[in-house]
Formats: sequence, structure tokens, C-alpha cells
Amino acid sequence: MTRRDLLAYSAFATAAVAPAQTRDSLIKPKVLQAGDTVALITPATSVVDPDSRETAERTVRYFGLKPKWGKNANKKRGYAGGTIDERLEDLHAAFSDPEANAVFPVRGGYASGHLLDRIDYDLIRRNPKVFLGYSDITAMHLAIARKVGMVTFHGPTMLSGFTDYTIENLKRALFDKQPLGALTNPAEANALRPRHKLRTIRGGRASGRLIGGNLSLILATMGTPFEVDTRGKIFFIEDVEEQPYSVDRMLTNLRLAGKLQAAAGIVFGECADCTPRDYKPSFVTGTLVLSEVLDDILGGLKIPVLTGLTIGHTSDQLTLPVGCMATLDADKQQLIVEESAFQ
Repeated sequence: MTRRDLLAYSAFATAAVAPAQTRDSLIKPKVLQAGDTVALITPATSVVDPDSRETAERTVRYFGLKPKWGKNANKKRGYAGGTIDERLEDLHAAFSDPEANAVFPVRGGYASGHLLDRIDYDLIRRNPKVFLGYSDITAMHLAIARKVGMVTFHGPTMLSGFTDYTIENLKRALFDKQPLGALTNPAEANALRPRHKLRTIRGGRASGRLIGGNLSLILATMGTPFEVDTRGKIFFIEDVEEQPYSVDRMLTNLRLAGKLQAAAGIVFGECADCTPRDYKPSFVTGTLVLSEVLDDILGGLKIPVLTGLTIGHTSDQLTLPVGCMATLDADKQQLIVEESAFQ
């Protein structure tokens, strides 16, 4: 390869991973109102159980919205909610539908990554709508952030548990044009033994756009055109039922890729059941707990780092507007969303 070829390739590679948005070009959906219609789709794992489908409908109606199922949302192919073409058809139909004001994946699970290189991102750009989900839906959040630059919402699916805290935060996030302001964990009944423990790994205050999601899915998109862009952003991470050595491996991968160092600040969410179990990679009897792994990898960064915020796989769940400007105050253990998510 000649030097000219190398420079041309480098320019192409840089363009391929360049962020899709600037401060002034962020695309925003319209705020939801009572009576709006929600398109229910299954881009990841299938939802064919009648009880689960009824629960999803009841949840949508609880918020004063009207459910409208995708044509293929009762399909099943193995672990997925239909074939790739069927799931893609429902996604495109949902964003094209003039009746639908929002698009809600009914659950996460696995398989939304199948769609990323086939999505019509121009269609989404022309029809911005509230898009809500977490877990496997992280892949779609990252792809839409990269290719569209539209605000999406990292929050519960229609089959989540929905505590009072989760309900209240979802209402504020989707039905109120005002910026969410300071977010922290729910009030504790026992301050000495909190259910949701916040811990400052490294103090400080930093601002940037919100980006992130499920750690496993973030890793699954690395090396693709949809990988996370953390440069100057508040990078939030969550996961569930991962052993400390597995979290170590994934965070180390992000460190080696420069994703941790590039962020303005990091929030590592509450990680349910992320405890040592049968540690197969070594014959030694000792291992590390999650907090030690986080201190080892995140504690050395020169940016504020907070752990324990209730995002993702936790009973009490915040809804975060991906793409909006926010400030992480690790000393006060707050994430402050300073920008409205809506037009």
C-alpha cells in the first residue's frame, strides 16, 4: 500500500466512524401526550405468550397511550421475534406510520443486532419518534445515535417490573418537555443499609452528551460502523448477572480501544447479581469482587466516575435521554440532564 493509498484509507476510516451529530444538529422527537399511539414491535426476542402481550398492552394504556402491534410482532423464529425481514418490516412500518407517535420494543433479550446494517436510517431521520428500551435494545440506541443523531430513551420495556420510582421517572422523561434535571437513586428507607448504593470512584464534575447502555451489547458492536463514540460524552454503562472477571474483560477491551479515556465522565450503573461464582479461567482460589474491578480499571482515569446509579437491569429504573447534554457531578452523586429531549 502506497502512502497516498494509506492516507486515503485513513480518511475513509475516519469518516466511517465519525459521529452523526453536532451540538446544533441533534434530532428530537415530539413529547408524548395522553391519547398518543404507540407502535409495539419485537426487534429482539419474541413475545408470543398471550399473558405477556396483555401485560404489554396494559402497561401502554396505564400511561394513557394506545397500543398498536406491528404486523409481525406475534411471530417467532427460534429466540427471535420473527425473521430479520419481518422484524425490519415492523420497525420501518412503525416509523412510517403517521398514527404512531412512539416506537416501543416490547422486550430486549437477543437479536436486535441483526437489523443494524439493514435499517433505513434516512426513514428514521425523516420521522423522529420516541424510541424506548434497554438491554439488547442498546444496539439500536447506538446505531441510531451514530447514523441518525436522534434522541432515544434508555429505559424500561413494556414487560419491565415498574416500581413507583420507575413509573414516575418514565412519565417525566416522556411526557414533560422540561429537562429532567438532577437524577439520583430513590430515597432509602434505611440510610445505613441502602438498597441502591451509590459510590464515587473518582470525584469531579464534567459535562457532555449522554451515550451508553448495556455493557455486553456495547462490546458486541465494537469494530462495526455502530460502535459507541464516547469522545467528550457522559458514558453510562450497565449490565446484569456478569461475573467480575467478565466485567473486567469487557472494561479492559474498552480501555484498550480508548473508549474509557475519551469520555468526559463515566456512570457505571447498579449491576445485579454481578458476583463471583465458579471461576473457571484460573485454578487459584481467590478472585475479585466487582467493586475491586471497577476501582482497578476506572479509578485510574482522569475523569469523574460514579457507580451504582439505577439504570438498566434494576427494579427501580431511571429513563435517560440518549444524546442530550448532561453533567455528571460525582462528588454530589448526581447526573444532571440539562437539555430537553423534545422539539
